Amino acid sequence: FISTVCNFMSHEKCLKNVKIPCSCIAPSLVRVPVAHCFGPPGLYKRKFCAVCRKSLESPAFRCEVCELHVHTDCILFACSDCRQCHQDGHLDHDTYHHHWREGNLSSSARCEFCKKTCGSSEVLSGMRCEWCGILAHAACCVIVPPECTFGRLRNMILPPSCVQLFSRNFSKLHCFRISENLQTESDEDDDVDGSTQGSTKDIQISTDSSKQTLKIFDGNDAVKRNQFRLISVPRIAKNEEVVEAALRAYYINDDQQEYELQTFTQQVLLSDDVINRNDAAEDSNLGSVFRESVPEAWIIRAKPKDEEVIRIYPAWLKVGMAYVSLRVNKDSTVQSVIKEVLPLLGRQTECLQNFKLVEVLMGSKQVQRMVLDNQEPILNRLKDIRKTSIRQMNQTRFYIVENSKSIVQVNLFVSGLPPQLSPEEYTNILKEELAIKTNVVSVSHVYQAQGAVVLQISCFSEAERVYMLVKDTVVNDKPLNAVVIPAVMASKIPQNCCPLLVFVNPKSGGLKGRDLLYSFRKLLNPHQVFELTNGGPLPGFHTFSKVPSFRVLVCGGDGTVGWVLGALEEIRHKLVCSEPSVAILPLGTGNDLGRVLRWGAGYSGEDPYSILVSVDEADDVLMDRWTILLDAEEPAEGAENGIAEPEPPKIVQMNNYCGLGIDAELSLDFHHAREEEPGKFNSRFHNKGVYVKVGLQKISHTRNLHKDIKLQVDQHEVELPSIEGLIFINIPSWGSGADLWGSESDNRFEKPRIDDGLLEVVGVTGVVHMGQVQGGFRSGIRIAQGSYFRVTLLKPIPVQVDGEPWIQAPGQIIISAAGPKVHMLKKSKQKQKK
Repeated sequence: FISTVCNFMSHEKCLKNVKIPCSCIAPSLVRVPVAHCFGPPGLYKRKFCAVCRKSLESPAFRCEVCELHVHTDCILFACSDCRQCHQDGHLDHDTYHHHWREGNLSSSARCEFCKKTCGSSEVLSGMRCEWCGILAHAACCVIVPPECTFGRLRNMILPPSCVQLFSRNFSKLHCFRISENLQTESDEDDDVDGSTQGSTKDIQISTDSSKQTLKIFDGNDAVKRNQFRLISVPRIAKNEEVVEAALRAYYINDDQQEYELQTFTQQVLLSDDVINRNDAAEDSNLGSVFRESVPEAWIIRAKPKDEEVIRIYPAWLKVGMAYVSLRVNKDSTVQSVIKEVLPLLGRQTECLQNFKLVEVLMGSKQVQRMVLDNQEPILNRLKDIRKTSIRQMNQTRFYIVENSKSIVQVNLFVSGLPPQLSPEEYTNILKEELAIKTNVVSVSHVYQAQGAVVLQISCFSEAERVYMLVKDTVVNDKPLNAVVIPAVMASKIPQNCCPLLVFVNPKSGGLKGRDLLYSFRKLLNPHQVFELTNGGPLPGFHTFSKVPSFRVLVCGGDGTVGWVLGALEEIRHKLVCSEPSVAILPLGTGNDLGRVLRWGAGYSGEDPYSILVSVDEADDVLMDRWTILLDAEEPAEGAENGIAEPEPPKIVQMNNYCGLGIDAELSLDFHHAREEEPGKFNSRFHNKGVYVKVGLQKISHTRNLHKDIKLQVDQHEVELPSIEGLIFINIPSWGSGADLWGSESDNRFEKPRIDDGLLEVVGVTGVVHMGQVQGGFRSGIRIAQGSYFRVTLLKPIPVQVDGEPWIQAPGQIIISAAGPKVHMLKKSKQKQKK
């Protein structure tokens, strides 16, 4: 058997076990409507559309928060049944039910209950809970207790009941801080594209001469946007058959007797300006079938009724039932409906004025709410919705809601402001640049060192206006950045829960960050995953500032890890958990810190779930950090009016190593090559090839570095041998995993450790020597070990700290231990599998 609406197939003997709802009734089964968060269209191989159940061959959409995949022309029929990752204002339920999503499981997936295979690569099958990840057959998941425990990762997940976000006016991409530079077209264009693409898909079927193809619109809105569905019917079809086919095309399973078709000629379509803007695109997409004969266009209309049965949902009134059905007629107004519903919900003693009726449209991209006027006749309202779009009627609900004074509080994190100003000065800048209304906008937190503030806004439209305006505002030649951040209610976090704060740098090595972002949003609560290109690490730390204990996972190269550790150092005094442990998922080119802490040489597509399990089981270790003070004595170049001013001292934090001379010079050349053509540097292998090439060009040069610098270790002068490079190392891995210090024992020095408060100083004699160290044939020349260093530069010399290179003017460099040691997570050794 095959469903004529959603292509669901079943054996005859299996029909009695079918538990999966058809796409046409799926909206009526949603418990809490939550819109999806669709990224840009992409190609998803071996996936199936959740609406029409066919495979995704053309570009399709996927939700960034749950595993919904849909064709571009099916997106309108997906209902808002995404995961609920936060409380939107007035919701307050702490028990969480399994959030089942059907299909797209790997063919090796096994059912938790009957232990048989439940995935398939040929059809949409099997169910997966979006929170705890358990897999089951559709028939087996009915036996599962409804409450979800969040599974193996429960101690790392930020429970949705602890997160509050007022998201009314913001798109889902804003709520989950998903960068929009990927959004190539606006929503409307996507929809229009969808209609024409859908048409081409179906046209191929109907080249048979005994059939005719008709364009069907489902209401005025579809006509305006020129969004139609194509149906193919026999040329001698009866009117009822055509109506039925039209309803099926729009996933509506009502009785066809209640609907009729009105003709709609092509001339009317073309004369309307609204539609004409897409005319060219449509023609080119439609293919040759339509060149000779333009198909007829029809609109489905609902026949007028004298009375109907509507469902009223009791919103969050804590009543034991999902909805109540009510018969309404021409005299029923919104007020009379409220009057009839209250006794059915056991609220007959309460005053009518305390309640309102809210119409909710559960679109896949946005859930829209509208309070109905008390005097409005309810049948007229239904008629208007159907006139606009019959499909929308299927996705519309009526909720009865208590009139509570809901307090709106939207938090916006604004960065890019001038640093070190007072709260009043920041408020004045925002008043000047953004014309903020101080009666509804207040500055709740100030991060002076970073030039960032958190705004608390008590009005949705003002929040949206400020957010949009910030994106186009520049202060002191620096663009501002705004991020919508949720409020985490720390008191509600369970005792044994230690949420994981995830930072991903999507630009790091091999551009794998984009896929990782999606995987972590899916496995955890998306509110704990932050993209570093969108405002840096500070919004993440601010969101978690009240969380009593949390851990951090940084996905990126060593530079990214240094950036996050530096931000943590600056903001530590404002965090309740001032010393969170940090784990690393290496995405960069060298990843030396990742190697030392056993996280590997670089991410190569391991399962993100097992990475999170490893983070959960990792051991806590301490690591030294160092402060480097660079104080140039020579005046900066390009001094004005001939009056020379020395550069102000520069302070840099170091985690791994600091190099002077040849290795910094190579790093600088590589850096310049990458800045010229960033698109080419997207694989670790290519990056290393460029390094080798740069090194070969330097072989013939000789630099007598020992004559150009002086070194003092713990107040003692140290004689330097004949070298071209001097390197200070904090961790036993340098230049992508080489052991520069060497492993042989030496009575002059202690064995190096990452938490001994000492730095090792090593020399290299040139590019060839560095190559031998990289190959493991030699180690560097051991020079000293200590905790306080002073280097005097007698001429400009290339310097690099943790892979960030520059040319340093003559002067002093002082290296000393920075504040407290940082807590890092070291991957525990793999247990032997029995």
